[in-house]
Amino acid sequence: MPPLAGAELIQTPVQLYRHLLRCCRQLPSTAMQQHYRHAIRQGYNSHSDEDDPERIRMIVQRAITDADWILDKVRMKAF
Repeated sequence: MPPLAGAELIQTPVQLYRHLLRCCRQLPSTAMQQHYRHAIRQGYNSHSDEDDPERIRMIVQRAITDADWILDKVRMKAF
């Protein structure tokens, strides 16, 4: 599947955080949404002191890839 819409525009951790929270709205159940929202918050808080631009870029790329995978998995189960 193609990457999530708007993912190529993400440049800062705050943009990533907001993008991932918006992606949670696409999940089917409230329990799933709450689970992933909590995981996103935890990940954001644990990496909030990161200041290496290369490491931040890697974290952003990985988070977008993971979000794509999760949403693809949910979509596949729906069919």
